[in-house]
Amino acid sequence: MLAAFREEDGPLGLAELSRRVGLSMTTALRLLQTLEGQAFIRRLSSGGYVLGPTLMLLGDRCRRSLRLEDHVPPALERLRGESSESATFFMRDGDQRRCAFRLDSPQIVRDYARVGEVQPLGRGAHGRAIILFDGGAVPGPVLPFVTLGERHPDLAAIAAPVIDAQGEVPGSIGISVPLYRFTPAVEALCRRLVLREALEITAALGGDVARLQAAAAEDLKEPA
Repeated sequence: MLAAFREEDGPLGLAELSRRVGLSMTTALRLLQTLEGQAFIRRLSSGGYVLGPTLMLLGDRCRRSLRLEDHVPPALERLRGESSESATFFMRDGDQRRCAFRLDSPQIVRDYARVGEVQPLGRGAHGRAIILFDGGAVPGPVLPFVTLGERHPDLAAIAAPVIDAQGEVPGSIGISVPLYRFTPAVEALCRRLVLREALEITAALGGDVARLQAAAAEDLKEPA
């Protein structure tokens, strides 16, 4: 019954609701009365029904329960396991970005970063990813960001932002690779992996997956 309400709807009458859910008006009315008693639905003086305040409370509770700590570490494990390179998640921290989660490459030659390390926004793949949506519309498909030697002369980085339920970008997820290992095949693999995990975390946080997908490079978009 609750799913019968659409974003563009105003108050809905009993007949329309019973039609949408495929129930008789008697059964629909009984269900509406039960939901109204729990404040999931509110009946207006006009006789129409709207969604009730209990849903807002549950939605807020759900958003607060969606924690980065539950979703980022497993994503980094997958990135490192499939690429054999270092995987990192940076969070926005004012006008900077801070390393919040990190898994080092198992290979001897790798870049070094520490949890808590602060770097500037707008520079490097992670910095660019975090501010991508700051200006509103995104000018064409750009994700994931790939930078070569921008933060360190011997390092390549691939990163993409994640979006939360409020439409904000709490941070970015990515892979860093020494330039001498950054072959076209490695780049293609890392681009695909990073975008996949950014989309997975965005979905887990209740974020706008379509918005992120729209900013993805054409060769990485899934067929419609």
